[in-house]
Amino acid sequence: MKHFPSWPTVAFMTGLVSMGTQAEAADWKIDTAKSTLGFSGIQTGKKFEGHFSRYNASISLDPNHLEAAHITVDVDLGSAETGDRQRDTALPGRDWFDIAQFPHAFFSSAEIHRTGENTYEAVGNLTLRGASKPVTLLFTLNVEGAKAHAEGHTKLFRSAFGIGQGPWATGQWVALDVDVTFDVTANSVL
Repeated sequence: MKHFPSWPTVAFMTGLVSMGTQAEAADWKIDTAKSTLGFSGIQTGKKFEGHFSRYNASISLDPNHLEAAHITVDVDLGSAETGDRQRDTALPGRDWFDIAQFPHAFFSSAEIHRTGENTYEAVGNLTLRGASKPVTLLFTLNVEGAKAHAEGHTKLFRSAFGIGQGPWATGQWVALDVDVTFDVTANSVL
């Protein structure tokens, strides 16, 4: 089974769809060595940051027909790393991502809109821990020939997806909002 990236990457991919006017290719491939899919939150009043090391995306778009563009992102939740041993051990467990039952997060675009000269929003659904919710990714996109670079973000509320069970279900120890960011480089597929 092929795996695709998550939240931020999706936004980027969506942007590629709308900026395709500079390239004839309808398909884009992420350069994971030059890309980052990150997240951050607050635990006991202190900010922490992390990233997913395994993700992928399927991006298909005709720049002249954004209404037909489609982006799918798949993130391997077991690849989450924050640099804190206790947190990194807990994230895959039943109280958090529960990767034994839900090993991946999926994003699928429904609409892509240009919001400015090089700014976009990708509207779609994110499925995480068995819950599917609407998500809007905001990003900037720059395309030069066969290469594209996008940076963006979205905010998620972990409780909407059942992330954080038992004593972690409230924001007492870990804030309920999570920022997802991405910095993605992609190449056109001819």
